[in-house]
Amino acid sequence: MSKISKLFKGSSSSSSSSSSKSKHHKSRGGPSAQEAIHKLRETEEMLTKKQDYLEKKIEQELMTAKKHGTKNKRAALQALKRKKRCEQQLTQIDGTLSTIEFQREALENSHTNTEVLKNMGFAAKAMKKVHENMDIDKIDDLMQDINEQQDVAREISDAISGPFGETFDEDELMAELEELEQEELEDNMMSMGGLPSVPSSRMPSAPSGHRATTKKRVEEDDDMKMLASWGT
Repeated sequence: MSKISKLFKGSSSSSSSSSSKSKHHKSRGGPSAQEAIHKLRETEEMLTKKQDYLEKKIEQELMTAKKHGTKNKRAALQALKRKKRCEQQLTQIDGTLSTIEFQREALENSHTNTEVLKNMGFAAKAMKKVHENMDIDKIDDLMQDINEQQDVAREISDAISGPFGETFDEDELMAELEELEQEELEDNMMSMGGLPSVPSSRMPSAPSGHRATTKKRVEEDDDMKMLASWGT
């Protein structure tokens, strides 16, 4: 064997060795989810094309069987057999496509869940970093100080807005108010002409008949007093 042949052979064996190592490393690591989904989509596309071919083939064999009919029974039967085999393959492809579609959807969901978990983990790390410089005890002390200062501000506001140096008796104020109302009422009556005056002329005397009746009643009262004194 020539040196050139040995060189090419060594190079070939080295290349195949490195290739096998690469394949072994790749198989051990496994394909990514995106690669697997891409391969499944390619397989679906290939099987779909095969379905179209088989459907056309079935139509052709059926037309061949009709063409020969009873005239060439052997050719017609062969066409029907080929049609049946195509139909069987078509049924198998339908089942395979359903399985591949289910596997692809499961893989896509797993990939989506992985990305979601990855992002959630990223957000958790960011939140942890934000909270690194936060001390719960210091936060509690800060909130307590804020509440205390709010109470102080509220007390100051109440002190400023409250009455200053005003100590009046409510009863005295009410009495003064009633006196003012009475004066106001009297002033209004005076402005309207004052109180009605007492008539200066004498009242008309009672009729004579009325005077006689009154005198008689006095006499009867005297008689009753006398009878009462006798009875005692």
